[in-house]
Amino acid sequence: MKRYLTRLLIALTTLLLCSGFVTAAPLLNLDLSLDRDVLPAGQRETAVIKVALNVPEIPREVERPPVNLTLVLDRSGSMAGDKITKARDAAITALRLLGPQDLFSLVVYDHNVQTLIPPQSAANSEWLETRIRQIAVGGNTALFGAVSQGAAEVRKNLERNFVHRVVLLSDGLANVGPSSPADLARLGAALLKEGISVTTIGIGNGFNEDLMSQLADRSDGNHYFVESSIDLPRIFAAELGDVLSVAARRISLELETPQGVQPVRIIGREGRIVGNRVELHLNQLYGGQEKYALIEVQVEPGKPEQQLDIANARCYYENALTNHQENTIALAQVRFSPNQQDVLRSANKPVIKAIVENEIATSQERALDLYNAGRKDEAVAEIRAKSAQLRSQSDSLGFSDLSQEAQVFEEAAETFAAPALPSAVKKEIRSESYKVRKQQKDY
Repeated sequence: MKRYLTRLLIALTTLLLCSGFVTAAPLLNLDLSLDRDVLPAGQRETAVIKVALNVPEIPREVERPPVNLTLVLDRSGSMAGDKITKARDAAITALRLLGPQDLFSLVVYDHNVQTLIPPQSAANSEWLETRIRQIAVGGNTALFGAVSQGAAEVRKNLERNFVHRVVLLSDGLANVGPSSPADLARLGAALLKEGISVTTIGIGNGFNEDLMSQLADRSDGNHYFVESSIDLPRIFAAELGDVLSVAARRISLELETPQGVQPVRIIGREGRIVGNRVELHLNQLYGGQEKYALIEVQVEPGKPEQQLDIANARCYYENALTNHQENTIALAQVRFSPNQQDVLRSANKPVIKAIVENEIATSQERALDLYNAGRKDEAVAEIRAKSAQLRSQSDSLGFSDLSQEAQVFEEAAETFAAPALPSAVKKEIRSESYKVRKQQKDY
């Protein structure tokens, strides 16, 4: 009888699998981890929850989603010489990485904006390369209009199942049309709602790093500072490596905490806190890469040995490989203890390292904003205060290497205290901090 039931169970399982009734595991892995799994009992505490999103490396034999790519290239007068030559080479590098199923378009701009190549299959590479090599330099920099035009070209195929991306290259200040960081941030936020990300590549020391980074940040794109034009083809190849590995898109993350646990802030990322609920949105996730958010919460006193479900999270997204909607859930728990050694032993070093790195990146960007506003003394004080706080926290948990990292950060205060902060240093600070906050791969 038992043998008969076993055979019957195997037969039913096989039938369900073949019929598609058994749902495959979600593509995306959602994981919640705490800076400490044990909190001191009997006192109000602050904890940090790391919400990690992971997608496995996509095997080469799996068909990737097609790409709808628009390059927006600055051809203003300041791009003359080696810059425009390398920009053309970089555009051709990007084109050659695409397949016949992908769409390619090209917008060029100076004081005027022109669609040089409307959206079409990347298969027609010989003609496309000829058009790219004909790009010549011109006048001023209508950056806002150029990005808007690039988005319009992408929008022509928005309803189809493409990965949508605009890649902007500029070496100068926006001086035609809307030109403030706030203007470009609003444009980026609007494009994100349409599923369009903008990657910004600033070349040399003449561009506005605040404008370029905010446009990328609000649209969930990448941001690069390229000091020498010789690096442009490599950077374009790296960017296409990300675009061609998109595995999930239109990601919505919702985290909820119970009564007695209050979300306070999101460290390093844009998001929304409403009561006991946190909401974050990403446009895409790349295969083989992790993206995460750090959420600080305030926890009311717990009783000794009490267990608490401190947060639960749900992530909704579109599987870019199947075009199906999927979701996944995760739960985080904490225990309260009167024993301080229990608390120390529970410290999660990888989470705390992520906190230290993101606090440094956020503090450095805040200091740069203060410096640019003419408040140099406050910028220096910001760095010294944050460094002291991070050193104290790391030392209390016994992580001397993280304390040393915070100590090194304090040296940045001397950079801000100097008579002048070079433009290249400002751009490097903004770019490196951006990479940390957004977990952008370093190429």
